[in-house]
Formats: sequence, structure tokens, C-alpha cells
Amino acid sequence: MIRNILATIVGFITAGIVVYIFETLIGHSLFPLPDGAKPEDMEWIKNNMTKLPTGAKICVVVGHFMGIISGMFIAGFISKTSMIPAYIVAVIMILATAFVTFLLPKETWFIIAEVIGVITSFYFGKTLAQRNVFN
Repeated sequence: MIRNILATIVGFITAGIVVYIFETLIGHSLFPLPDGAKPEDMEWIKNNMTKLPTGAKICVVVGHFMGIISGMFIAGFISKTSMIPAYIVAVIMILATAFVTFLLPKETWFIIAEVIGVITSFYFGKTLAQRNVFN
């Protein structure tokens, strides 16, 4: 029981770190935000989505994709006995992705990429987590 709680917590933290790496460290380094950008201010982002570089938006999609996969994998790797921690991590990350995707005005391609990415990452994350559970 404690192992599964730990698996869930560490899986979620891993997923968050991976998303941060792709969105902020990689995305903002390769595709700098415009001068005067305030990425921590949701109102600024809402009003300036068109000014954000497409490459940075792609990094967001990739970050969400990789975050779900890595979080589920780590949760399964730590748990060893249950897929529930991996599923909990996936649900939290999918809800967070949906929240951010639909909260801010996004282009159609971005929404489609996020939906496909979430479905695909859940499949891959589940497959990787299952390799560690019950083995």
C-alpha cells in the first residue's frame, strides 16, 4: 500500500519534471518567447497566444506526451504489484493537459495534436508500466 502511494507520488513528480523540461527548458531555449512575455501570467498568455512561437507550442505537446509516458512508467516501475498508481498519474496528467488545452485559446492543430498525444501516450505509458508490474 505504501509502495503504491509512493509510486503514485513519484510518478506524478516525474511527469511534472518532464513536462517542465520540455516546455520551459527546451521550448523556451530553442524558441524564445517575444520580448515582454509573461509566461507565468495566464491573462497575458490568453491575450498573446498568436505571438508565441509555433516551436514552443510543439514543445508543449511533446512535453505532455513524454510526461504522461514517463510518469506512468515510473509509477509502474516503483509499484511492481499494481497498475493503479500508473493510472492515477495518467488521469491527473490527462486532466491537467485538458485543462490547459481548453482554458487557453488554441489553434485547431494544437488541440488535435494534444488529443492524439494524450491517447497515444496513455497507450505507450500503460505498455511500459505493465512491463514492470507483476514481473
